[in-house]
Amino acid sequence: MATKRMNESWQQVRSQIESIWSEATFSDQEMKKARGNMRRMVNLIHQKTGEPTSEIFQKISAII
Repeated sequence: MATKRMNESWQQVRSQIESIWSEATFSDQEMKKARGNMRRMVNLIHQKTGEPTSEIFQKISAII
C-alpha cells in the first residue's frame, strides 16, 4: 500500500526525499527507476548516504 501511495503522489514524495537527504544527489534516471518501489528507493538512499535502511524506511513511511 505504501508503494501505491508513493507512486500516486510522486512529485511531493520526491521533493521531500530530496529535502530530507539533501546531502545526496539523485539523478532523474535513478529516481525514475525507484519510483513506486519502496525497497528500491530505500536501497538507493542507503547507497547514497550510508544511512541504515530501517531508518530510511521509517522516514519515507512518515512522508507518504
